[in-house]
Amino acid sequence: MLVAGFPAGSFQTNCYVVAPAAGEECVVIDPGQDAVEDLDALLREHRLKPVAVLLTHGHIDHVWSVAPVCGARDVPAWIHPEDRDLLSDPAKGFPPQAGQVFGGLKLSEPDDVRELADGAVLSLAGLELTVEHRPGHTRGSVTFRTPFEDSQVLFAGDLLFAGSIGRTDLPGGDHAAILRSLAKTLTLPDETTVLPGHGPQTTIGRERATNPFLRDVAPHAGPTRGL
Repeated sequence: MLVAGFPAGSFQTNCYVVAPAAGEECVVIDPGQDAVEDLDALLREHRLKPVAVLLTHGHIDHVWSVAPVCGARDVPAWIHPEDRDLLSDPAKGFPPQAGQVFGGLKLSEPDDVRELADGAVLSLAGLELTVEHRPGHTRGSVTFRTPFEDSQVLFAGDLLFAGSIGRTDLPGGDHAAILRSLAKTLTLPDETTVLPGHGPQTTIGRERATNPFLRDVAPHAGPTRGL
C-alpha cells in the first residue's frame, strides 16, 4: 500500500493520499488550506487517480480545499453528518469573535457529499477503510483505519497526536467525549501506526506509554494543537 502526504497551508494540516500502489486509484484525506498545488504534484509523482475525498472532521484547516479538489476530478466528499454544515459555514467551528476572521471566506459543499456512519467499511480505490465515529474534538470527528503491511494504519485527524490530543475548547468540542473516544482508540494493537492531522506519525503503543494526556485516560488540561 502507498501512503504519502504533506503539511498544507499555515495550519500545517497533514493531507494524505492512500492507494494500493503507485499508478492506481487513490483516496485523498483532509485537503486543507492551499493544498491543491502540492496535492496535484503528489498525484503526478505517483501517477494516482483520486476517486474520493475523506474528511476526518469539518474544521476549516482540514476542509479548505475539498470543493476544488472534488470539483476538478468529479469525485465525492465523505464527512460525518454532525460536521457537514461546517463545509459551507466554517465560522460555526469557532467562537463568534474568532469566526469573524473567516467572515469573508466563501466555501461551499462539493456537488457530491456523502455521509459517514460509525462502523461503516468503505470500499474505495481497492482499499477497505473502517470508519469510527470519535467525537470530542468536534461532534462529527471520525478516524479511518485500514490494514497496512503486517498491522494497520489509523488516520486519526485531530483525535490523537504524537504526545498530545485534540483540543476541545471550540464549538462542538467535548472533553469528556474525547476521553471516551481515546479510550476506544487505545484498544487498538500497540503496533498500529497513527497518522495524525498535525505533526509526525506515531504508534498506539508509543502514545499509550508516553503521552501525558492518556494517563488513565482521565481528564487533564486540554492541549492546543489543531483547529
